[in-house]
Amino acid sequence: MVDWDIRPASVGDVESVAELRAVVLRDDLVRLGRYDEQRVRQRLREGFEPAHTWVIEVGGAFAGCVALRRAEDAHWLEHFYVAPHLQGRGIGSGVLRGLLGRCDRNGALVRLNVLQGSPARQLYERHGFTVETEDPVDVFMVREPAVTRPVQSSGGRHSCAVITSCSSSESTNSPSTGGPQRQDRG
Repeated sequence: MVDWDIRPASVGDVESVAELRAVVLRDDLVRLGRYDEQRVRQRLREGFEPAHTWVIEVGGAFAGCVALRRAEDAHWLEHFYVAPHLQGRGIGSGVLRGLLGRCDRNGALVRLNVLQGSPARQLYERHGFTVETEDPVDVFMVREPAVTRPVQSSGGRHSCAVITSCSSSESTNSPSTGGPQRQDRG
């Protein structure tokens, strides 16, 4: 288990997040015949909303990110990327556990989409997501709130600021008031 921290994203993080997205999604997008070196980064840049995004750090260095934005009937988990050399060390599970714990306490439904054949699907299934629908490229998953499910320790040095983001009435990225508003799959 690796110690990690999380902080609100800033506009200055967009290029690091765009580059990580390109690295993490490359193999799956190539397999699906959808990889375009420029477009994979540009889509992130066009949809990047720091107010709904958090940066994961290990040893003070950029290690990943996650976004959560509120939609009409649910929260959308998006842009959840961990640097390949840090995958499998409990960081993604820790971040997801903390985030979903807060969403559970607030009764928030969480949705996401993952590329067909992506190993990330197994992570989401372990955390209670089920397939809602799919197409040739994406698998759309949903997770009902599980208020009786115990929230385990995140494995990091603290429980992480992102876990406060599932409020049904808040609208900023601040650790005490965070919560996405706009739906944009970017």
